[in-house]
Amino acid sequence: MRKTIQLSLLFLCCILSSCSVTYSETATKNPIKQETLARITAMPNKPQPFKILDFKQLAKDYDAKVYDINQTGKYWPLIWKDDSRKNFDQETFGIYTAMGDVRQGIENHKGIFHESLASIGSVMGASLVGIDKTKQNGKNYVAMLKNYFNKDTKWDIIMNNTSPEVALLGGGYARDWWYDVYPNLMFYAVADFYPDEKDYTSIQRSIADKFYKADSTLAGNYKYSFFDYSMMEPKESWICKQEDAAAGHSYVLYAAYKKFKDPKYLKGTKSSLESLLNQKENRYYEILMPFGAYVAARLNAEEGTNYDYSKILEWTFNGTSACREGWGMLLDNWNGYDVSGLMGSTVDHGGFAFLMNTYDSMWPLVPMVRYDQRYANIIGKWMLNASNAIKFFYPYEIADEHQTIPEQKEYTKGVIAYEGLIKKSHLKKYEHLKAPIAIGDGPNWIKDNPDVSQFSVYGSGHVGIAGAIIEKTNVPEILKLDCLATDFYRDDAYPTYLLYNPNNEPKTVTYQTRNRNKIDLYDAIENKIILKNVVNAGKLLIQKESSKLIVEIPAGSKIIFKNGKYYVNKTVISYK
Repeated sequence: MRKTIQLSLLFLCCILSSCSVTYSETATKNPIKQETLARITAMPNKPQPFKILDFKQLAKDYDAKVYDINQTGKYWPLIWKDDSRKNFDQETFGIYTAMGDVRQGIENHKGIFHESLASIGSVMGASLVGIDKTKQNGKNYVAMLKNYFNKDTKWDIIMNNTSPEVALLGGGYARDWWYDVYPNLMFYAVADFYPDEKDYTSIQRSIADKFYKADSTLAGNYKYSFFDYSMMEPKESWICKQEDAAAGHSYVLYAAYKKFKDPKYLKGTKSSLESLLNQKENRYYEILMPFGAYVAARLNAEEGTNYDYSKILEWTFNGTSACREGWGMLLDNWNGYDVSGLMGSTVDHGGFAFLMNTYDSMWPLVPMVRYDQRYANIIGKWMLNASNAIKFFYPYEIADEHQTIPEQKEYTKGVIAYEGLIKKSHLKKYEHLKAPIAIGDGPNWIKDNPDVSQFSVYGSGHVGIAGAIIEKTNVPEILKLDCLATDFYRDDAYPTYLLYNPNNEPKTVTYQTRNRNKIDLYDAIENKIILKNVVNAGKLLIQKESSKLIVEIPAGSKIIFKNGKYYVNKTVISYK
């Protein structure tokens, strides 16, 4: 279980033991030099039209409506009971991938066809914003996720479906590598919130063992379309070689190492990451690549390695993938709409961004900064653009003339977004619309899928990632980003936030804290205390186009520098 150190408890301990805390302002002479990335530099400093959604409230509203079996109206409810008892002898549940999807629901395919991208993703999203999914309306949705652990087929990992019976209906089960790897990252994230959930530890062990053995089998060569985890054999198909699966392996294996302390998992982490780093060309396929950057940064900080992972970030953002042409980050303005920062294809129909990919890229990239402060400006600017542009997926946030089915937006109840945002429609009936066009793939998945299947239930369920990370400040363009929110399986830490000022002049932010006691604000970029004895709020000056990486430490704390790290009370506050 992740632990954010509560300063109130620390102060109480000091009082009870009559301890005294001395203050020492330790600082480097120069702040940590910021790296640049041309594609990020080219993004607008003030994207337009500008509005940052209340993602946390949106995540709570999504959960309240989607997980309500009693919701009424056309296409609702979006959740159903699955009593097929695959893999575990228990009831589980399904959530629609898209609204009105004719493949799904309790009346189709015995209710078995549902995807972990929707189920695990939405449980993760809700947990991130503080909702206990083990005790919700008499249901333990966390326990029900175990049915995605495919032990009946001997794959013994979490998969996108519960069984091969519905594998060919969609979702890439056992044939499209990222679909088999990514659910395990999500499951590990959920497990960090609920470490005592029955069977979770053994499932996590199984996943880690499978990934470790797979990496050993691959021996540095990830040039395959997928991997058969039952036969422990790599496979090729018409799908391009998804070599960034190595990033997914490394992420799960390092999480397993932090949980179980088994050195073989650390060995597997390094081996799979090095497989990714040794690749000669960009093989970014869907979502896994940025997790490699996070793992590399964390290994350098915590394990003393010296990986140069700059090319992983370049591959994530630059849109140069040789596997899935143009996959990366959009950098464009469509008819006055800044869409820079959204993730997806930079070339498909002029550009085709996806909701889930944009939300989920925030997960590894924001916490990466606390392990490698050199990228604070890059991630801060990207997050500003992505957080602003993501509203265009939501039918009540974009003009009717820029969406395919505005007349049906009432069915979303304000919580379901379109799956994608495209420059030129890939659906013939909407070719007359001008960019940006809020749209979805649903009608192309299967004959008879209704137009409303463009509304993405699965992608909308990942909003909790943004909800946990993003907080507004009194300066609209300066966001306060929680670097601990998605930093799973981390060591104890003090609250840590990234604030980036995109303006061409210094700005003063009213920095608000939830701590009830006096704190000092330590900047991990300058490696010094910049504000002392803060109670509730303080004024924070941020220079133009620069960042602060704020760590909230107890007021008057002694800062110790040891072995390349800065500590307060034996807790690392800066890794450089």
